[in-house]
Amino acid sequence: MEAKTNVSTNIKEATKDAHVALEKQVVQRLKSIRSNADYAALLKYFYAYFNHVEKAIALYITESLLPDYKERRNSIYIKNDILALGSTTEDLPATTVPVIDNHVKALGALYVMEGSIMGGSIIVKMLEKGGITDGVSFFSGYGEATGPMWQKFVAIMNREAVSESQQADMIQAANETFSHFSKVFEQTPVVQS
Repeated sequence: MEAKTNVSTNIKEATKDAHVALEKQVVQRLKSIRSNADYAALLKYFYAYFNHVEKAIALYITESLLPDYKERRNSIYIKNDILALGSTTEDLPATTVPVIDNHVKALGALYVMEGSIMGGSIIVKMLEKGGITDGVSFFSGYGEATGPMWQKFVAIMNREAVSESQQADMIQAANETFSHFSKVFEQTPVVQS
């Protein structure tokens, strides 16, 4: 059965609560950043989780599915930002990720990761107000290409989730990706020694 509307519209609405819950946690942590060490500690949550999700989706996000995947922002950017801030990728928080067992679920998980780019410029501005200007390559996204890169990704999501069950799988994976990420932030902050 054909899906009645674009998955990109449905997924945004269906993940709204999980997205807002995660956003509150991230913003609360951002507001408490007072130093490069504080910021590096926050980035460790992102790095641990994004790296784990990338491994979970690796089998399903192929070049034929998403031709520009290798050019897209990934956890290496976060690692480089952590290092630029004078920290290490040791003492990472524990993470769990959703079960990803097909390409539409992988796209649902990637929706959360790619979507984080859209708010990145706001995060960079928040950090600048606090005097933090190093280690922002991850949140800087694709610069001028951010909009077009997002549109390419959305088009692929819409193309791949053609049935209602595929749409449901994609939405479920996105919701679970948000909620698993929220659980990472429920842990005690990683303190640089």
